[in-house]
Order: sequence, then C-alpha cells, then structure tokens
Amino acid sequence: MLSIALAGKPNAGKSTFYKAATMADVDVGNYPFTTIDANRGVSHVRTECPCLDREERCGDDDCRDGKRYVPVELIDVAGLVPGAHEGRGLGNQFLDELTNADVILNVVDASGGTNEEGEPVEVGEHDPVEDVDFVETEMDLWLASIVDRNWESVERQSRSPDFDLDEALLDLLAGVGASELDVARTLRELDYPEDPIAWTDDHREALAREIRQRTKPIVVVANKADVAPEDNVERLRKAAELVVPATADGELALRKAAEAGVVDYDPGDSDFEILGDVSDQQRQGLNRIREVMAEYGGTGVQQAMDAAVYDLLDHITAYPVQNDTKWTDGQGNVLPDAHLLPRGSTPKDLAYAVHSDIGDGYTHAVDARENRRISDETELEEGAVVKIISEN
Repeated sequence: MLSIALAGKPNAGKSTFYKAATMADVDVGNYPFTTIDANRGVSHVRTECPCLDREERCGDDDCRDGKRYVPVELIDVAGLVPGAHEGRGLGNQFLDELTNADVILNVVDASGGTNEEGEPVEVGEHDPVEDVDFVETEMDLWLASIVDRNWESVERQSRSPDFDLDEALLDLLAGVGASELDVARTLRELDYPEDPIAWTDDHREALAREIRQRTKPIVVVANKADVAPEDNVERLRKAAELVVPATADGELALRKAAEAGVVDYDPGDSDFEILGDVSDQQRQGLNRIREVMAEYGGTGVQQAMDAAVYDLLDHITAYPVQNDTKWTDGQGNVLPDAHLLPRGSTPKDLAYAVHSDIGDGYTHAVDARENRRISDETELEEGAVVKIISEN
C-alpha cells in the first residue's frame, strides 16, 4: 500500500487533516506537539471506477456510484520546528517516521496564524511561504546527516578493487526508499570526485538533496485557506511546484455531517446537499465551507492526496479480475480489487502487485475491456481491467 506522510510545523492542521481523511479518533488541539506518537491509518485516493463503462455499478464498498476510493496509508507525526534535523523538538522521531513514506504532504498554515515554532499569533502575522522552504530544508539536512554518519563505510568499500559507487550508495540509501534507478539518475545529475574519500560536506548535501527530491516528493497543502489573507494562497502557489488550497476543518465538518445524515457528500466532491434540519448557525457554517469549495473545487483534503499519488507520483489504477467478460473475481464480485502502480507498469507488474506467487507463475494477460490478449510489454493505462493468467 502506498504511504502518504503529513509533514509541517506544529499547529498547521496536520492532525485535523488526518482525522478528516481517515475519520480516526485522534487528538486535535490548538497547541504545539498535539501529536507525539505517530498516527497511522487508512485513507483513500479517488478516481473514476471502470464500472462507469458498464450498465450496472459495481457493488464494492470502495465504489460510490462510480467514484472509486483506493486505499492508501496516511501517517500523521509530530510537527517540525527549526533545528528538527538536529533533534530539536521531536525532530528525530518525526523525520525517522518519513523513512518509508512514498510522498509528503507539507501542511502549511496559509493564514499565517502560527509562527515558525507553531505557536498561535494574529492571522497574517507570519509569512507561510517561509514554511515551504523550512520543511524541505529540514528534510534535506536530516537525510544529509544519515549520509554523513554512514559515509565511512562507503570510504572503506572504495578501497576494494571491485568497488562500485552505485552499489555502495544503494546499500546506504535503500533504507530511505531509494531504488537502483534513483541512485543512478542522481549521480548523473551531480558533479563529484571519483574517490569517495575526496567528497566534501557540500557533495554529500547535494547527494542528499537530490535523493530526497526523488524519494520524498512534496505537495504543499495550503491549509486554513478559508481564513487566509487574500494573497497568501497565491504567493504559496508561486513558491512551490504543486500547491493545493484546503480547509481541513471544513472537510472534517462535512464528513461528520455526512455520517449524521445531515448532508449528502462524498470526499472529493466540489459541493454538497443539505438533507436534514439544521440551525441557522449550522447553515451559515456550511455555507462558508461551500464558498471555499466553489473557489477551489472542493475542500482540498481529497484533492491533495489525489494530486500526490496521481500527479506527483504519476501512478495509475489497475483492476485485476478472474472473469474477463463479467469483470468479477472467483466469488462473482465485480471489480473487487484496485491496485496503484507507477505509470509504465506492465501486466506482469500488476501480477506481482496481486501476489508474488501470481507474478512468479505469470504466463500472459487479457485486456478485459477489449477482450484480447496483450503483450507482456504493454504499458497499462488508468482504469485498466486485466485478467492475469498464472500457473500458480
């Protein structure tokens, strides 16, 4: 399962985002370090279900009239403060939790209502743009410290006649999610001495920064956009490559109202319908949320996770089936499983995603949409429905 981690300084709204996205029972407070031990839960990214191309919708619990919700892991950990990479605050604990994350959501208080330490101040008093670079810098320096601590082993290996720098760095960096391809591409981007003993701190920092960008890409969530000064969200959009305005408070309110039957709302919708009797105060609150949704296309919580997985990580959703005519599994369930795969994945990659034994026994695959056998090198598209033929 893909893992999304929530990063950011204390009191930026990470725990509210987490609670809204998972509906898990966690502490949400207006003070630094509300979260001490990491919260781990299951949330979802949203895509169109292939059942929209059939007469009947599938009966899967994760499909709501063609809105398909694919499970992902969501991690909420203690907030970062300046100097976190040196262990300040709960920095080491936080940063170590990021080791296995595939992508980071940097939750920023777009209202400027919390200072660099995460302490409440007047709205607009702090510049949220500073919080974009701050989180990236702390993560880069954290990874650089890991490289520094282990560099002596690379130097020792370099004395061997069959030394291979790529292999040595892969051994060093695999623990933070780096692949063989990540290491190779990183080294192509850098200028460095052939002998690791001649590497300087600057060389190691450049290596760490490039590896972090490849293994821990970041989406900036401009949270509290509903109360942010007018130009803060736009300045954040200019400060980072991918920025999603959000109101985690608004999403949480809608999720709770939907559970209570007060509104008709599915996560990621751009609007909602009021179903039950509400007080004037509740109606005013819901209308304020609706205004933000109208401006940004939703509350931003679902949109941020979707952007992280489908845009930044460039993944697709593929659906393995046993019956390529009815699109069912062995029990007759329509489209019961959905797998997130990197774009460019093949039918055999999907087979391994289902189970390693299925991958090991893979013989061929059938495109259930076209009812035809496809080659092993076929690159699957978003919404692919595939029958895997395996000896196991």
